[in-house]
Amino acid sequence: MPIDAPETVVVSTWKVACDGGEGALGHPRVWLTIPHETGFVECGYCDRRFVHETFAQAK
Repeated sequence: MPIDAPETVVVSTWKVACDGGEGALGHPRVWLTIPHETGFVECGYCDRRFVHETFAQAK
């Protein structure tokens, strides 16, 4: 059974920055590139998932 990411963020760019989003309690800022093949990338520090808008499911 797959475990869902703690937070999913839909973005419009293929390169994103993640710092944990919690100020001093976050983590060092890292830059992540979303692969065109999968449409998403997960942060190695906080497991936040960034999904490009072309891969986001319409609700």
